[in-house]
Amino acid sequence: VFEIMKIIIIAAGSSTRLGKETKDVPKGLLKINDKSIIEIQLELFKKNQLSNITIITGPNKEKFNFQNVNYVQDNEFQNHDVLGSLMVCKSIMDDEILTTYSDIIFNEKILGSMLDFKGDIGIAVDLNWEKNYVNRTQHPKSEADNVLMENTKILKIQKNIKDSKPTQNIGEFIGLMKLSKKGAKIFVEKFNRLIESHKGKFHDSPSLKNAYLTDMLQELIDSGFLVEPIIINGKWCEIDTPQDLQLARKNIKDF
Repeated sequence: VFEIMKIIIIAAGSSTRLGKETKDVPKGLLKINDKSIIEIQLELFKKNQLSNITIITGPNKEKFNFQNVNYVQDNEFQNHDVLGSLMVCKSIMDDEILTTYSDIIFNEKILGSMLDFKGDIGIAVDLNWEKNYVNRTQHPKSEADNVLMENTKILKIQKNIKDSKPTQNIGEFIGLMKLSKKGAKIFVEKFNRLIESHKGKFHDSPSLKNAYLTDMLQELIDSGFLVEPIIINGKWCEIDTPQDLQLARKNIKDF
């Protein structure tokens, strides 16, 4: 069913917060017990007949040696952030796409929700997100990528959204995005236009060059495109700090 769908894993970051753990090893290659984060993702994709997989690499690209995946090297990884890394792949974003960060683990239930989404631009949102921040002192709640929603419409995506009206919900964007063929075209065309014309600050980033994926999603929302929440109900975790790594190693058996 999903043969044409392309998976893009963004693994070009330098991940300084993990200190010595990631000095010479990309974050996605950190072992959660016996398998690396990306290995866990790849097994899940292949189990679901998703075989068209591209990994965007940055520093230490020689450490990646997975078979049957495509690699695209982001030579500018020091000069831009996640959005810039993803856009290194814009030439292959011509079909249905699922993008993921390389530092998250998610179970089959979440992948299923992503694959079932029929809209053009959808992002995975956890409404029960606050529990993930209990005792997570190295990565406080204020750093969550919050999503403010009314019914099924996303109004705002940024860190630390505090207030919402009674008719609104606040969730967390977990790092998975699904684009239809049309959605991918909208995304890439919008980016190409911005590259030509945008100056100065870009949403929550100092510039377009330093932008995150969330900044681009906000730009699409502000431009009148429908960015829909894909409400997820499975297990997932993000590995951003030494504490996260310990937690993931402890909890992975529950996934």
